[in-house]
Amino acid sequence: MLNSKHRAALRALANGEETIVFIGKGGITDNVVHQAADALKARELIKCRVLENSLLSAREACNELSLKTGAEQVQVIGSRFVLYLHNPEKKDGIKL
Repeated sequence: MLNSKHRAALRALANGEETIVFIGKGGITDNVVHQAADALKARELIKCRVLENSLLSAREACNELSLKTGAEQVQVIGSRFVLYLHNPEKKDGIKL
């Protein structure tokens, strides 16, 4: 579970990250979940965006994707959100 200091540090790290997961009109499909899970395993911290044609809000998409991947919600702003999932196998991972 992330505390406020962890969230603040992760938000700062996420500022420089590119958006790599896009959610469109299909919503949270198995493909999106798989893509997000792979990205979380490789990066630990990912930025996602809900496109205008999606039926989900960023908050709804963040809630659903975090449940399906087991990731922690870091922040939701506008149409973007950030997820974090610690990978114990990654030696040079994010230190909190």
